[in-house]
Amino acid sequence: MSDIEIAQKAEMKPIINLAEQQYDIAPEHLDPYGHYKAKLSLEYVKSLSDKPDGKLILVTAISPTPAGEGKTTTTVGLGDAMNRIGKKAIMCLREPSLGPCFGIKGGAAGGGYAQVVPMEDINLHFTGDFHAIGVAHNLLSAMIDNHINHGNALNIDPRLIQWKRVVDMNDRALRKIVVGIGGTPNGYLREDGYDIVVASEVMAILCLATDRADLKNRLGRIVIGYTRGDRQPVYARELNAHGSMAALLKDAIKPNLVQTLENNIAIIHGGPFANIAHGCNTVTATKTGLKLADYCITEAGFGADLGAEKFFDIKCRMTGLKPSAVVLVATVRALKFHGGVAKDALNTENLEALDKGFVNLERHLANITQHYGQPCIVCINHFTFDTDTEVNLLQSKCEALGTKCIVSKHWADGGAGAEQLAREVVNVVDSREPSSTFVYDENLSLWEKIEAIATKLYGASSVTTDAKVRKQLDDWSQEYGKFPVCMAKTQMSFSTDPTAKGAPTGHTVNISEVRLANGAGFVVAIAGNMMTMPGLPKVPAAERIDIDDNGIITGLF
Repeated sequence: MSDIEIAQKAEMKPIINLAEQQYDIAPEHLDPYGHYKAKLSLEYVKSLSDKPDGKLILVTAISPTPAGEGKTTTTVGLGDAMNRIGKKAIMCLREPSLGPCFGIKGGAAGGGYAQVVPMEDINLHFTGDFHAIGVAHNLLSAMIDNHINHGNALNIDPRLIQWKRVVDMNDRALRKIVVGIGGTPNGYLREDGYDIVVASEVMAILCLATDRADLKNRLGRIVIGYTRGDRQPVYARELNAHGSMAALLKDAIKPNLVQTLENNIAIIHGGPFANIAHGCNTVTATKTGLKLADYCITEAGFGADLGAEKFFDIKCRMTGLKPSAVVLVATVRALKFHGGVAKDALNTENLEALDKGFVNLERHLANITQHYGQPCIVCINHFTFDTDTEVNLLQSKCEALGTKCIVSKHWADGGAGAEQLAREVVNVVDSREPSSTFVYDENLSLWEKIEAIATKLYGASSVTTDAKVRKQLDDWSQEYGKFPVCMAKTQMSFSTDPTAKGAPTGHTVNISEVRLANGAGFVVAIAGNMMTMPGLPKVPAAERIDIDDNGIITGLF
């Protein structure tokens, strides 16, 4: 059966009952969205503050390939397995974006028998969080143009507006647009553009805010542009926009509770992309999970060079979160792809390509253990075409590096297929105190932070940019110099060339643009040709997604 067929046959339990049975959450603390989804009140979240934290486990992966890796699937399978072996575990995941759901991925709620449900709802509109984020963002966009139209008391330079519009869909035609066409009744003529919702600073702010007051304060700090002449920053609070934006996000800030196919509670909240944003679920969700369970398993987007780097250098740095272990997900198919095998030949045994592609896993592993000081367990997300010889080769190469490598069959067997992985993870996290180190010191300049990420993690020999970008970073250093850097880079490679497989070294990383995310508290550095508004592929997933006369959705994977 396909993922959606498996999900549609799931025997879900009312979320209100599950929350009370598993975590003693009384019904009055939940806002149900139907029978199987609910939001958790912030008042209840606050009431947990005196409880001890559980152990935090990060799931990340090798560099993504068309062959698939399976971070969400592994996170869900590991959580189910830990509960099966008698441990109290909860999963914290990101919400899927409609852009990739209708673009390439076709869904992002796990796979096989390791999924979160209701799968269709989670992949589509869910509880409306992304809609609220998009509307809050675009309200600010409208208020900027309205302010200028009615006299421009803040002296905003229309040429220096930094705040685009957003939509949660892959639409390349909207990357560069012109607004105000049609004469004075329609405002003024200027260039503008759209980003995807998951690249919005409002999304990043929601994911890093600790409560409603922090949310509103961060929204007020957003820099929307600069003044004419002296180029002083203009803040959202000067437009009196932050209060209404926070009002639009009054429910979106609450964590969402759903369940796995095995009826274990999972928290799904927030969803910034890891290649163009910071790639982690909300701080509120993670901290809530740590209070509710003895083990909280979370994921970070794309490969460990992106999601895991931002998890440590942005999320952990800002919040004081300290993980106990990292699970690095890999597949035999993906490593063969990194070794040069074409996508249509990945199901054929090829030890030479597997050996060659192993360098990608090796570098991610070294980054995790050396730069972040984390114990790392490699999880081979098993595919049915994997041969014993290939699996043995991969395990022996990991063991030669002193790393445990566990074959996990959660896709086929659910939690039962991941019990060995669960036991190994428990052995590791129970034998050490949580800790976290970073790839750069906060006192380095913004440029030095970019260089540290590119040279230490990506294997680059140099970082380049033009004089305009360097001046911008220098100008920001006085006020924003302690900010972490959020690198916007292709997820497909350690380099900025998406076709460079394996573990390229000696390449140059070019920073084409930098953006200040003052509300979120970081600087975005766009590396190479990275777009913050993706486009659809030649054959988008939207062509296969459908609904029948009975309301049954098909084609979501």
